[in-house]
Amino acid sequence: MFADEAKISIKAGDGGDGCVAFRREKYVPRGGPSGGDGGKGGDIYIEANPHDNTLLRYRYNREFKAVRGGHGEGSNCSGKSADDLVLKVPVGTVIFDLNSGEQLFDLTQPGQRYLAAKGGHGGRGNGNPHFVRPWHQAPREHEDGKPGEERTLRLELKLLADVGLVGFPNAGKSTLISRISAARPKIAAYPFTTLEPHLGVVSADPDAAPGHGRSFVVADVPGLIEGAHEGVGLGTRFLKHLERTRLIAHLVDTSDANDRDPIRDYEIIMHELASFSPELAEKPMIVVATKLDATTNRDHLEELRAFAAERGLEFHAISSPTGEGIVELVRAMADALDKLPKPGVPIETQESRDGSNFTTHVSSPDSADHEPEAESEEAHAAPPREES
Repeated sequence: MFADEAKISIKAGDGGDGCVAFRREKYVPRGGPSGGDGGKGGDIYIEANPHDNTLLRYRYNREFKAVRGGHGEGSNCSGKSADDLVLKVPVGTVIFDLNSGEQLFDLTQPGQRYLAAKGGHGGRGNGNPHFVRPWHQAPREHEDGKPGEERTLRLELKLLADVGLVGFPNAGKSTLISRISAARPKIAAYPFTTLEPHLGVVSADPDAAPGHGRSFVVADVPGLIEGAHEGVGLGTRFLKHLERTRLIAHLVDTSDANDRDPIRDYEIIMHELASFSPELAEKPMIVVATKLDATTNRDHLEELRAFAAERGLEFHAISSPTGEGIVELVRAMADALDKLPKPGVPIETQESRDGSNFTTHVSSPDSADHEPEAESEEAHAAPPREES
């Protein structure tokens, strides 16, 4: 089961309470205060895990609490700091504050972490120098631990792909992705066979040496129909998975079995894309006529070809079962991606456990050789915790 949205409540660990104690030992008169400080509560991190592809684990388990810090003890023994809680999500997950709707972080890289809730600091015991003064040598004051942060978040998954396949149901999207990649979505001769997005890795240069050929990721989303932006069919909620793509492949059925006008089909899909997101409709596009093996009357095919030429759109005609035109289409996709800029990785700040901030993600490969620069103290992202 595929889940691309989830709502969770998180509570970082409270800090441990400080201790009130006095040293009682033979031959040590007036041993003085010896209450230790409480330990720090556990933080809660959200980490991008490349081995996950769904938010299903957060569909039913929605509340997460980190462990509180240990209480202080006598003999100036500080309480144990609690372990951090790490929630793993798929790469491409966007984190929102549920109450304000503010986007907090976008996890676009494997291993990237976001400090979602910070644990409370431990309270000070009466043995802490803060309480012990020359004029106050036997303090009985102590502090309770600070409460950990508590938040309600909304997680939204947007798949990371280079090329997105769009079109009417039964336009041949799933058959195409199964032909050009190892993806194996369900394929059948009825509409809405695809009920969830699928990803496939495509090799554009199969004859190249391993590691030297071009490859890209293709996303297949459920089909659209007229009125999808109003909730007709499966709606448009899966289109968010195409917002990160750089190229759209618009598949249009021109076979004899399709009694609709292919040009009208194209216009309907473009209207649905624009209704969902104007930026999505403006992405570079390749028009693909499908099911050549089932096309005897080529009038619709040529009309669609001329229609694409008028609008300056690249056009290809293919047959997934026979493989006709597949190699040319894959190479055209790779060539188009070579000309399009890759999305830059946003510069994000990460906060370490001691409060210092570092820039750990750069927006271009050229900046990878430079030293990270310090950022402001209001950063919310956090680097992976170092193991002792």
